[in-house]
Amino acid sequence: MLPHRVFLLPVVAVVGLAGTSGVAHADENPPPAETAADAPAGLTEDEFVELFREFVDTVDQIDRNFVRDIDRRELIEAAIRGMVDELDPYSSYVPPRAVDDFTESIERKFGGVGMQVQVEPRSRRLIVFSPLPGTPAYRAGVQAGDVIVSVEGESTDGMTLRELTSRLKGDPGEAVAFSVVRRGQAEPLEIEVVREVIRVPTILGARYRPDGKVDFAIEPGSDIGYVRLTNFTRRTGRDLRVVVQNLVRSGTRGLVLDLRGNPGGLLDQAVAVCDLFLEEGVIVSTAGRNVDETVWRAKAPGTLPDIPLAVLVNRFSASASEIVSACLQDAGRAVVVGERTFGKGSVQTVIPLKDGKSVLKLTTAAYRRPSGANIHRFPDAADDDEWGVTPNEGFEDFYSNTDLASLLRQRRDRELIPGLNAEEAASDDEGAGETEEDAVPFVDRHLETAIDYIRGELAAESPDQAAERPAA
Repeated sequence: MLPHRVFLLPVVAVVGLAGTSGVAHADENPPPAETAADAPAGLTEDEFVELFREFVDTVDQIDRNFVRDIDRRELIEAAIRGMVDELDPYSSYVPPRAVDDFTESIERKFGGVGMQVQVEPRSRRLIVFSPLPGTPAYRAGVQAGDVIVSVEGESTDGMTLRELTSRLKGDPGEAVAFSVVRRGQAEPLEIEVVREVIRVPTILGARYRPDGKVDFAIEPGSDIGYVRLTNFTRRTGRDLRVVVQNLVRSGTRGLVLDLRGNPGGLLDQAVAVCDLFLEEGVIVSTAGRNVDETVWRAKAPGTLPDIPLAVLVNRFSASASEIVSACLQDAGRAVVVGERTFGKGSVQTVIPLKDGKSVLKLTTAAYRRPSGANIHRFPDAADDDEWGVTPNEGFEDFYSNTDLASLLRQRRDRELIPGLNAEEAASDDEGAGETEEDAVPFVDRHLETAIDYIRGELAAESPDQAAERPAA
């Protein structure tokens, strides 16, 4: 049975694997069910009941008299979807057949082989983008650039990415066989692995080392750390604590937290991340029509050392990303660098239906930053209205679409494993049409600005201040 959870619906997945996601502080109880007495203003209880009768009559007429047979389940599910779609862009109905995929997207774990696969733009071949370190595919020697030509003896010619993924996924402990064609080798390579529970990493660093481990130093040997959060999932707070503690122990004196393109995730993990960097103060507050106001506050135990901190955001940073950046900005704990964020300030509650066989994801509350300022961008909001998180004065820098594409390419290159991924990650025709501008190395101005800020903060420290900083 799917547990009842409160989370912040991701808006758009810009980079990494699709999907997102321990127990949220506000997860304990579902919102009270609305009764007929709670009907919208202007309707009496009798009128509200009469509307339900009209609905039942409509379904009955369609079922009996439509020109062709109608699947009753599809009809009712369509009615539910239509009702929920009227609410807002973030509420949705998940039917029984899609619940497993929905749960997987929240948990960010599944039974599989552990590799990212993409479709080559021109040939439409299914190509490995990267094996995930420590997974069956990684241990079997799968390399980026490998073209998957068959699964369990079935050719992948004409197979969609979704179809391939469904064949590679399965119960942990079960074997799956596939074959790949590798550049420079004439014959396909036959690979058989045993599926395992794959946990998609949501905490990434500056680069991978040849041994598959993550290097979190902004540059090799640097005293400035770099951490990119791709989503806020069940383990984000715990995993980030370990990473930063290890960085501080190794001599890191400043940290860049990259939330660009992070669409959100679990509410309690946004709170947990903020609590890592603050000893006291409000983190976020939420309130809704049938949800009492809840305020989350930072607690001193477990707070990480007070090293200079810069948070990177862009127009695709949403929801939980906005909670973290707004909280740290309002507390004066970090400088926010980049672009104004998306502006998604509502909270969705995952409500199991039919004993968890289907799910209702419903907007039940809105949240506000510690200052009390609004974050949500309403449909009629203007650019000069109050919404989103705006970078600190002097730290705002809008990236063009060309800049954004270059940033994503740079990330891809940094997040490949040396020796395993090398040049095979790019397809033969990927460079076709490349312009002279594309060939110029991309300078990530957001990151450079954050590094300059941290360097300035460290240079302004007195020797006594530096000596007083505690170790993690």
